[in-house]
Amino acid sequence: MGSFSIWHWLLVAVVIILLFGAKKVPSAMGDLAKGIKAFKRGLNDDSDAPAAAAPAPAPTPVTQAQTAAPTQPAAQPSAADPKVS
Repeated sequence: MGSFSIWHWLLVAVVIILLFGAKKVPSAMGDLAKGIKAFKRGLNDDSDAPAAAAPAPAPTPVTQAQTAAPTQPAAQPSAADPKVS
């Protein structure tokens, strides 16, 4: 009772073919196989990427002109300001 015999699996296969049709099952299995191959290819690409990556360029020195805070213009009174008459 713990495992299924070949007859159980054949019955399951027949029911699946009857439910989905004989043309859909092979195309679904083909799509599944393509997905698995793409997944494996992606895993291989990811594991090869760090070894093939070029070293990062040296950081550029920061100058005072790049770090200076920008000056803000003086606030102009607007028409909506209640203090302006």
